[in-house]
Amino acid sequence: MWRETKDGLSVTTGVHVRNVKTFLESVKIELGKVTWPSRKETVATTGVVVVIIFLISIYLGACDIVLAKLMRLILG
Repeated sequence: MWRETKDGLSVTTGVHVRNVKTFLESVKIELGKVTWPSRKETVATTGVVVVIIFLISIYLGACDIVLAKLMRLILG
């Protein structure tokens, strides 16, 4: 259904609502096709991420300490 606005522009009514509804239906169908990881896989990969973050933080902390001492040595 077309209608005119005050500025003479044509807009559709209800088309956007139908587009959103169609999109959400498509999303629901696609999410049904997803192979979700098991709880065991999720816990294992989360553990790996936590360990890697911990190791990187130790490395970056050590670099920060070394560079801070080096700057103090250079700048006095």
